[in-house]
Amino acid sequence: MDGIDFDVQEGEVFGLLGPNGAGKTTTIRLLTTLIPPTSGEARIAGLDVRRDGAQIRRLLGYAPQTLSADGTLTGYENLLITAKLLGLPKVESQRRIARILSLLRLEEAAGQLVREYSGGMVRRLEVGQAILHQPRLLILDEPTVGLDPTARHAIWGMLAELRLETGLTILITTHYMEEAEAYCDRVAIMNHGRIGAIGTLAQLRHRVGREDASLEDVFTAVTGDTLESGGDFHDVRQLRKRLQRFD
Repeated sequence: MDGIDFDVQEGEVFGLLGPNGAGKTTTIRLLTTLIPPTSGEARIAGLDVRRDGAQIRRLLGYAPQTLSADGTLTGYENLLITAKLLGLPKVESQRRIARILSLLRLEEAAGQLVREYSGGMVRRLEVGQAILHQPRLLILDEPTVGLDPTARHAIWGMLAELRLETGLTILITTHYMEEAEAYCDRVAIMNHGRIGAIGTLAQLRHRVGREDASLEDVFTAVTGDTLESGGDFHDVRQLRKRLQRFD
């Protein structure tokens, strides 16, 4: 990243957009304390990602691009292992797992092996793992990649219900402009490690001087690029591997 500066307000859905290679995933890895910043500072709920990593990890849930659910286990078993890793008491674990399965509409499939799940079911389960400890911030790195429109709509419906119920703050990266336009309160458009524009859709429209502009129009105006033009062979190979896992 090159001197990026942004804030996410408590309770909002904030979208981080940009072509492949723009720096979105690197930003996510820094915020989730997976890599340290080489300069500048980043804070979550007032905590510094350099010094307070353990406390920050208790406050956030993270669903990465890569497949994180174990296909050889059932949906229930995946959630149970997550609860054990989080150190949740047995009674509390059972209560939370039951609530998550209900929220995710996975109650009937709880005893089914995850490798038999559809792509949308897998992604819902992964979100469930990320929110089992009731985080204040949920970070989702391209949560609907490779899913059909129905599954994508189901994911967003679940997130809307979760946000309404808990006041959860959500930070999301996505390549689907229509998703960001429909569900994000504000977005930041990254390009070459920098933030080219940030704001609500109305503010971004004003920036490009077109009140009827779509978010994709704004994206193209800011980056001079298209979503398909970014990345290299490695990016394409990794994306196709991810898509195959959802088949």
